[in-house]
Amino acid sequence: MIEASELSGLSGIRHGFFTRQKGVSGGIYASLNVGLGSDDRSDDVLENRRRVAQTFGLGSERLSTLHQIHSADVIEVKQPEDARGRKADAMVTDQPDILLGVLTADCAPVLFADADGGVIGAAHAGWGGAFRGVTDATIEAMEGLGAQRKSIVAVIGPCIAQASYEVGPEFLARFTDKNTANGCYFIPSDRPDHHRFDLAGYLLDRLREEGVSACTWTGHDTCADDARFFSYRRSVHRKEGDYGRQISAIMLAEGDC
Repeated sequence: MIEASELSGLSGIRHGFFTRQKGVSGGIYASLNVGLGSDDRSDDVLENRRRVAQTFGLGSERLSTLHQIHSADVIEVKQPEDARGRKADAMVTDQPDILLGVLTADCAPVLFADADGGVIGAAHAGWGGAFRGVTDATIEAMEGLGAQRKSIVAVIGPCIAQASYEVGPEFLARFTDKNTANGCYFIPSDRPDHHRFDLAGYLLDRLREEGVSACTWTGHDTCADDARFFSYRRSVHRKEGDYGRQISAIMLAEGDC
């Protein structure tokens, strides 16, 4: 599990960006696959999710995850079941001992915390969600629960890095048609008319524009690090047919608030 010092230093906040290690799944899902939508053995996935929750001293019933759809939709969570199975890509809560978890396999997990306000958030930000403003929407939803954006710390976890993220001309056009300044997030790749997209850089600039207190990226490239991370793009290159998902999670710890 990877922890970010920007969040670890906050009172009453616990978090973790989990790797694919220390689970029970086998084969292409080895070993901490938490993706219920994968073709992994369901018993193994449930055990892996139990282990994630146990890391925070919770039962798996306190783990709240979504049916992620690459949107900018945010769910306010008062009880773990409020988000479970719902179609959205971010959650916020002001309730203790609810573990907000987002699943990724190249997309960016973004964890948010306003320790003073006692509000947290978690967002799944692939290029689609990032483009549609899922991080902006998460910050706005946190403000609805009493957070102050100038007090919010946001950390982008392991995701596909620019060196691994080759895209075609239509992808570049989508971003530059929206704002020509978005061209700065693309560099030419070796193939003609192809570029490499900086997902983390794009998200960091959106977070800065929203006025958060601090934001950073852990710097881990999921596609390039087979030993530690699942990767959708890598699985496609290898023609594996399916892939696992790692989880990033955050909670308000009742005893520490």
